[in-house]
Amino acid sequence: MLRREAAYFFAAIRFFTRLPVPARVGHSAAMLDAAARYFPAVGLLVGALAALVYLAALPLWPPAVAALLSMAATIYLTGAFHEDGLADTADGLGGGWDKTRILEIMQDSRLGSFGAVALWLGLTGKFVLLCAIAPPLAPLAMLAAHAVSRYAATLLLASMNYVRDDSNSKAKPLATRLSAGGLAVATAFAVLGLLPLPWPEALMGCLLAALATLWLAAKFRRWLGGYTGDCLGATQQVAEIAFYLGVLAAWPV
Repeated sequence: MLRREAAYFFAAIRFFTRLPVPARVGHSAAMLDAAARYFPAVGLLVGALAALVYLAALPLWPPAVAALLSMAATIYLTGAFHEDGLADTADGLGGGWDKTRILEIMQDSRLGSFGAVALWLGLTGKFVLLCAIAPPLAPLAMLAAHAVSRYAATLLLASMNYVRDDSNSKAKPLATRLSAGGLAVATAFAVLGLLPLPWPEALMGCLLAALATLWLAAKFRRWLGGYTGDCLGATQQVAEIAFYLGVLAAWPV
């Protein structure tokens, strides 16, 4: 059983990051369905690497440079997977007038005005927030935010329907509803990411991330009747930013 779960974990790493995994790890739709429970665990890994880059850069450069380098590291590790989802979702919801048109726009590889603005706001906002968080707290916030934001996306897998019927979508392998057991595993890894963070900051971060997720979920239900892979990426990005906002709001000035 442990070997099987390890295979699911490595499958999640391969799907959501550029990190190498053992060659013995197979590739199938069923495996990727099971791997969804480890989405927050991948967030822990990405957040830990971001925190390490930040801590390594801090003795050499100002906190703003350390924050920028940590962001660059996460974008490289994930191949801008979630940022692409944010841009496509913004283009679709901003430029479409019904479900069919929204899905067509989201599938278009070209970047539109709404997507460009959302991408700029997302990256700039994340950078400003990380610069504003006190350096002793920033690495802990990164670790928690990456885990919790991916848990937010996982909640869509557990509670909403996948709306595309094509086989080329980035989330097609994850279209099966997450089971209660899978959700429990995802929850455990999200909580694990919160433990090093002081509880007021963790609580406020989770609260704002939850509000952002509920807001996006309501939009997805209204306009699409469910989620797509781009919606998952957008949820992760917005929830991460919202978590940093919560941490900053709770930190004593």
